[in-house]
Amino acid sequence: MPTAQPSTAPVVRNHRISHWDPEDVAAWEAGGKQIARRNLIWSVVAEHVGFSIWSIWSVMVLFMPMDVYGIDPAGKFFLVAVPTLVGAVLRIPYTFATATFGGRNWTVFSALVLLVPTVLTLWFMIEPASYTTYLVVAAFAGLGGGNFASSMTNINAFYPQREKGWALGLNAGGGNIGVPVVQLLGLLVIATVGNTAPEIVCAVYLVLIAVAAVGAALFMDNLENQKTNGRSMIDVLRHADSWWIAFLYIGTFGSFIGYSFAFGQVLQINFLAGLTDGGPVTPALQARASLLAAQIAFLGPLLGSLSRPIGGKLADRLGGGRITLYTFVAMIFSAGILVVTGTIDDASPGAATGSMMTAYVVGFIALFVLSGLGNGSVYKMIPAIFAAKAAAMTSATAEERAAWSRTMSGALIGIAGAIGALGGVGINLVLRAAYSGADKSATTAFWVFLAFYVACAVVTYGVYLRRTDRTAVSV
Repeated sequence: MPTAQPSTAPVVRNHRISHWDPEDVAAWEAGGKQIARRNLIWSVVAEHVGFSIWSIWSVMVLFMPMDVYGIDPAGKFFLVAVPTLVGAVLRIPYTFATATFGGRNWTVFSALVLLVPTVLTLWFMIEPASYTTYLVVAAFAGLGGGNFASSMTNINAFYPQREKGWALGLNAGGGNIGVPVVQLLGLLVIATVGNTAPEIVCAVYLVLIAVAAVGAALFMDNLENQKTNGRSMIDVLRHADSWWIAFLYIGTFGSFIGYSFAFGQVLQINFLAGLTDGGPVTPALQARASLLAAQIAFLGPLLGSLSRPIGGKLADRLGGGRITLYTFVAMIFSAGILVVTGTIDDASPGAATGSMMTAYVVGFIALFVLSGLGNGSVYKMIPAIFAAKAAAMTSATAEERAAWSRTMSGALIGIAGAIGALGGVGINLVLRAAYSGADKSATTAFWVFLAFYVACAVVTYGVYLRRTDRTAVSV
């Protein structure tokens, strides 16, 4: 950042900063933190809308009774897995985008391009089409998933090491809240006009997309010294830590986004089973089950989003490795609640409307909160890992070490974000397979989730806590 008057009029008017060094405490306090905060605010807004569009099909499926759209529960799980997959893949090229085109420029573009999936969703929810058509339309919603990588890479460059955990947690958490917000909007629509007007949800987001794009254009900046390129993506993969972090992020963010897309459907299936009690499924009962599911589904993603910056803040103070381990241990017990509940429910079908339903909700809500904490702590570990590695580069200057650390961190943020999102695809596919089985139960899926959290806890302890030479990367 400029060492004198970093917030002068030319910077704001041109939206370009030629030199930015957030580790320069004097320049940071002289106005740099205000510039960073302004960019963070509008990054959150744009990413928030991106997450909403990415997860919009988790809401649309609640507006799709089988007698109208002809899509069964297994088909709906696969339908919401498609945008998850596309968003995960797009996170790799989106990681390069802010360095190539500028953080402000790319934020404006990535917001405006969300008009495409929103308009397509609006049209084909009004005019029912084939299942293949819905798969294609849902794939376009994956554009919203890529926004996370570019946004996080951009904000990582704006903030100093000492504040990255909080800043990245706030940026990601504010974006993650886009999931419960779109679900809450779906609830309001279902509660007021029923499950027959999904176009209202889409219309609201056409306005919000415009707000995000205009705000980014007016208030964000491009950092000319931000560097993330294809070579850095290759170089970062040579470090074993990159693969371990990506694996752990599957357990945290993969859980958050996977459950966010699936929670409403799981609730709807269980509520419908309880309402019908073995009897015929009617449109009225489907609408009632959709409303009951929508009343609860948004709470999980909301709490998981709010807990993410807390996880980052705790990691700033106590260490990312330590908070991540505690999180996975707690997730093991939370998944255990679902396993026990599912086992009992399988033995007594129809009980899901009472105490079993309460246990399902408690188990899932706990997993959401914990996955949010873990998201924040794992992402705090990324810049800490490369800051520690850069400190050992004695032949490089301080500026070269800082630049290398930022470049590697930005590259890994994109890679970990992409691989982590694939965990969301896995969750929906595992649930789809479980519900497609003979017993039509998710209990087998819950066992799979529990086993994976055990593996994540073992990796966290073995790689980042047990070995004393790894202590530095956990702070």
